[in-house]
Amino acid sequence: MVEDITFLLANEAATVDFGKQLALAAGGKGIFYLEGNLGAGKTTLCRGVLQALGHQGSVKSPTYTLVEPYELASYKVYHFDLYRLGEPEELEFLGVRDYLLDDNLCLIEWPERGEGFLPVADLTVTLSYQGQGRTVKLVAHTEKGRQVCHRITNK
Repeated sequence: MVEDITFLLANEAATVDFGKQLALAAGGKGIFYLEGNLGAGKTTLCRGVLQALGHQGSVKSPTYTLVEPYELASYKVYHFDLYRLGEPEELEFLGVRDYLLDDNLCLIEWPERGEGFLPVADLTVTLSYQGQGRTVKLVAHTEKGRQVCHRITNK
């Protein structure tokens, strides 16, 4: 079973498309850590995820609010950006446990800032610059994460 895979994404459109594939492979549920430098495409990937699940508006990184909820027809998606989190303990004040339920999809940018207060991710998604495009590496940490990787590679 696949546990660690890498894909080349040629441009922004390919990053959005990969986000759509990721959302469908996950069935709109799970905890995904999104890693990569500023501007690597984490929010662009989230836009694809949300579009695949029925969101039609804009998608912005919740840098100042820390979490942006998307209550869609059949899914609840929570997009976290922990870049400006002062201390990991602040997640308790946000009520983070209420978001991290099995039926929700949580996309967490800068998860290392919440270390000790976040559960193990189903999947870590790492975006890196590769010329004009990006590489995306998926690392599964749970059985659900392994299933998502398997579905993406066998589509």
